[in-house]
Amino acid sequence: MKVYVNGQEIHIVKGMTVRHALIAADLLCDIESGKKAYDDKGNEVGLGGALTEGSRIYVK
Repeated sequence: MKVYVNGQEIHIVKGMTVRHALIAADLLCDIESGKKAYDDKGNEVGLGGALTEGSRIYVK
């Protein structure tokens, strides 16, 4: 399944979570240092959140 993290295309297995996508993008350390993850509408998403094909996540 293809998702995007900060514009970077990431391939993950269906059923994986926001946390898995952030690990694949090497951005989990940013979350651990206080940044948050948001969807393409600006809503904060949790690390256990579900992803679908084409989901977009932004770390700010």
